[in-house]
Amino acid sequence: MATELEELVQFLSSPSPPVKKAAVEIVSGLTGSEEGLQSLSKYSEILLPSLSRLLSESKEVSEPAAQALVNLSQNSGLAGKMIQMGLIKVAMDMLYKPESCITRLLVMLLVNLTQLDDGVSSLLQIEDEKMRGLHIMKLVRSFCRSSGETSDDQFEHVGSILVNISKTEDGRKMLLEPKRGLLKQIIRQFDSTNQLRKKGVAGTIRNCSFEAKNQLENILLISEFLWPALLLPVAGSKIYSEEDISKMPPELGSALAIEREPVTDADIRVQTLEAIYLIILEEAGRRAFWSVNGPRILQVGYEYEEDSKVMRAYEQVGSLIVEESGGQEESLSEPTKAEP
Repeated sequence: MATELEELVQFLSSPSPPVKKAAVEIVSGLTGSEEGLQSLSKYSEILLPSLSRLLSESKEVSEPAAQALVNLSQNSGLAGKMIQMGLIKVAMDMLYKPESCITRLLVMLLVNLTQLDDGVSSLLQIEDEKMRGLHIMKLVRSFCRSSGETSDDQFEHVGSILVNISKTEDGRKMLLEPKRGLLKQIIRQFDSTNQLRKKGVAGTIRNCSFEAKNQLENILLISEFLWPALLLPVAGSKIYSEEDISKMPPELGSALAIEREPVTDADIRVQTLEAIYLIILEEAGRRAFWSVNGPRILQVGYEYEEDSKVMRAYEQVGSLIVEESGGQEESLSEPTKAEP
């Protein structure tokens, strides 16, 4: 005899709209607790395909179905099953249907599924030579075209997807392909006031910087956008002297010639410093860093830094700067206070 929970799952496929709606609402509510997740996971072979089919229904059904899938995908075992059944393609297809009204939830589902390497491969379409990278190009375009300045930013979580895919070598290589120009589009979103977007961009740049040894040329192709994104968060908020600014490119100098709002998220500051470190491990990266007066910017920024974790990241970069200059430059660990 079927249990009550098994009957509930079966009701998701009921031909009666009211029954189906009631069932999916109950299932969605159950996924909000650990106990509910554990109980429902026993019926995943029926549950997951049923919820997937409901994504194409009206909002009153598709929304709780999508919410349930987002919650269920927090379990790596269930997420793996979703990937195997092709849910990433389903989510991407639904995302770009004009009638779709669950954009934010679909993007959040993709965030969870790309926590797994198989999910990243599926989203990158690694196995499909003709379609390879199409999903990512669409997501990046949506991320960059949508506004991050509203309270209802449907694509803000794409930044987290980009962080996930850039943790893999295949993902980094795709983002760094000059012909695609994806990183150049992504990096310009660092100016957003949306902290989730900004954090996603910082994490993506940091991860892509692990390819500096083999792809530094491609990274430096976007220097006009790269150095402001990496240096402004760690430059402090003071106005720089004319002498300092004269040694910087216009995109940096103009920003540092005025007072700025500080980047308050310590994780973002650490990520940008780690990216700088990875880039200047390479000789050409160090030359590029010196050419924009990078050491001076970090020296000033360090003087105003109070977070110990961020200070350690400054000092890691500073150790390379001192080594490169033969010890002649001032160490970041022993700063001279700048004039207020």
